Amino acid sequence: MMSLLGRTDVDAGEVFVNFNQNITSLAVATSGGYSLYSLGSVDSTLDKIYHTKSDELFLIERLFESSLVAIVSQRAPRKLKVCHFKKQSEICNYSYANTILAVKLNRERLIVCLEESLYIHNIQDMKVVHTIRDTPCNPQGLCALSSSSEHCYLAYPGSVTAGEVQIFDAINLHAKTMIPAHDTPLAALAFSPSGTEIATASERGTVIRVFSSQDGSRLFELRRGLKRCVSIVSLSFSTCAEYLVSSSNTETVHIFRLDRSATETAEGHGSKQSSDDWMGFLSKTVTSYLPTQVTDVFSQGRAFASVTLPEAGVRRMCAITTIQKQLRLLIASQDGYLYVYSIPTVEGAECQLIKRHDLRLEDHYAMDIKVDSPQTLGLNSGVSIGGAAGVPPSSAGAAGAGTGGSGGDGKSAVSVTGGVDKPSSSYASAVKGDDPLGPSSD
Repeated sequence: MMSLLGRTDVDAGEVFVNFNQNITSLAVATSGGYSLYSLGSVDSTLDKIYHTKSDELFLIERLFESSLVAIVSQRAPRKLKVCHFKKQSEICNYSYANTILAVKLNRERLIVCLEESLYIHNIQDMKVVHTIRDTPCNPQGLCALSSSSEHCYLAYPGSVTAGEVQIFDAINLHAKTMIPAHDTPLAALAFSPSGTEIATASERGTVIRVFSSQDGSRLFELRRGLKRCVSIVSLSFSTCAEYLVSSSNTETVHIFRLDRSATETAEGHGSKQSSDDWMGFLSKTVTSYLPTQVTDVFSQGRAFASVTLPEAGVRRMCAITTIQKQLRLLIASQDGYLYVYSIPTVEGAECQLIKRHDLRLEDHYAMDIKVDSPQTLGLNSGVSIGGAAGVPPSSAGAAGAGTGGSGGDGKSAVSVTGGVDKPSSSYASAVKGDDPLGPSSD
């Protein structure tokens, strides 16, 4: 998320940027519309696969490489629209009682985050299957949804005073575990691609931690900095899960390497040290006389590499993925640029800038998708949340949600005026990502 409520960035001519779940495309929204870009050849070109003029958007999420996008406009911040951009049609829309602060989706679930509640939709038919009510006040809409269908977990803050993370099983609809991650409130959350790990950062921003999302055990503790507290804007695992990248309101982006083999070796050998490991012996001897706060600093992992950008105070979304068999760091900036960096193989070496794309230009290689007669799909629009009517059938036996949880009955929460029981085959194909993008994708 780049901006949510005020959208002063749009007034300043800045943009909303967001990667999809597996870092194969980039969504860019400005005051005049939004574009979707393919990242397959980003070392040289940034291919635009779609562009449309629309209201000012402040949220846009694309479902993997499918034609489905979920959008929220500045003009109607309580309304979620699910669209099929290839067909240029709106599949359905939902209106909520309060401003939508975040939308997350994978191939099983679509999550809508409000300030004090979360709605869980079955993405196959868009029914609300569960509502988590009375969550701790979450004005930034902080939440994360695993991209994995096997470990389909939802994470959100469990406290307003401490950095507690509530992990919720979004398939079986019950609270899984609560992780006391930090002393101060949370600022950022991110799941690993498999959904089995979650990275967290607090408002203090000096330490990043990685936990098992299944049992809450701490796996890694990473030191971002010592000199100053910062506001972490973006946390992201690499698509290979071997790296974690973070950006903040400073000019520096940090890359951490998650050495699981070293962790497993240490666990296997316990505290036993070889006789020639004099550095380890010295470290252990010295730290035994130091306060816990100081010894924690010695045990925390340092950044494997970093990038210094031209300006501080600019919000940036970061991702690490493999493009044409090469590992790349992608930094999408709210001031309208996409930076592409190589990642060094040796710790401490510099990331090399490969390309900088200007996201505000009308690219000559843009491939806008146009159809002569937009078609509607099997899901009708006109679904409203926040009314007093009944609800569509939801999963039987929906369990409580742990902190602030409620069952899946959703009474006095949903009224349905459009038929959503039988989505069309086109919609089902889009959810699975099976639908082709047409001639422009060849």
